[in-house]
Amino acid sequence: MTTATKKLTKYQKAILDDYSIMANSNQGVSAKIFNDILEVSGIAKRFLAENIFDMSVKTMSRYQKENKKLSPRLSETALKFVNLLDKGLEVFGELQAFRNWLSKPAYGLGNKIPIELLNTNTGIDLIEEELLRIEYGALA
Repeated sequence: MTTATKKLTKYQKAILDDYSIMANSNQGVSAKIFNDILEVSGIAKRFLAENIFDMSVKTMSRYQKENKKLSPRLSETALKFVNLLDKGLEVFGELQAFRNWLSKPAYGLGNKIPIELLNTNTGIDLIEEELLRIEYGALA
C-alpha cells in the first residue's frame, strides 16, 4: 500500500457514495484533510488553498492549528476531491500518471486542463466523468 493510498483510505467511509459525502459534509470535515489532499495531489499549496478551497494558506493553516472543521460547502469540495484522487489512482494505476494527466489538456473536457476545473464541484464531477470514460475506453 502506497503512502497516497494510506492517506486516502481513512476517508473511504466518508466517500462511499453521494449520500455519505453529503452527510459527512454537513457534519464538517477536519481542515487537516487539506494536508492529505496536498500530499496526494501534488498540487501547489497556494493554488490548492486559494483556487480550490477559496481561502489563503494562512487561514487554512490557522484552521488546522485550531482543529477547526471546514464549512459544509468546503467539506463537500474536499471529500469530492478525495474521491476524485481515489478514482484517478484506480484508473491510472499510479499517482504520477494521474498527476500528469491533470496538468494536460483533456480531449473529453473540451481540451481544458483538468486541474483548472477543480475550483467547482461541477468541475470535479466533469473530471470524474472523464475518468470513468477513460476507465471504460469511451474516449469520444
